Amino acid sequence: MAATNQGVAFHGTPKQEAELKQAIAELKDTKGALMPIMQKAQEIYGYLPIEVQTMISNETGIPLEKIYGVSTFYSQFALQPKRKYQISVCLGTACYVKGSAAILGKLEELLGISNGECTPDGRFSLDSCRCVGACGLAPVMMVNGEVYGRLVPDDVPAILAKYQ
Repeated sequence: MAATNQGVAFHGTPKQEAELKQAIAELKDTKGALMPIMQKAQEIYGYLPIEVQTMISNETGIPLEKIYGVSTFYSQFALQPKRKYQISVCLGTACYVKGSAAILGKLEELLGISNGECTPDGRFSLDSCRCVGACGLAPVMMVNGEVYGRLVPDDVPAILAKYQ
């Protein structure tokens, strides 16, 4: 199965599809099964493209609109594949007040992508998040879990250079 989702080709394997269908068969009759099914799907594929959401809908009878709504509401679900370096910018209150929007803007400018997207070379994904619990270091960004704090936009190029 190959399709394009916002410029990212989806390439699911028959093995992944069989694994997802087996998980759905085991879980679908359980009350509140949608979240565990979606979590398993993301574990299998690494993200939840529309093709995977459609498989879940077809196998469970749950409307695609509901699945999409859940996948976009909960931050644990990703609609785009994550790349080698996953950049997160905290937009929680403390970080936002101290300028994290400007940090996010600088990253978007330097990487040539928007929040929620991945670079075409597969190197970086960029996502905003809510609180990461490092309010004393605000504003904060993370690269693969490594925290960078007390940032100004001019700090961003040097941080990215470490991962080039």
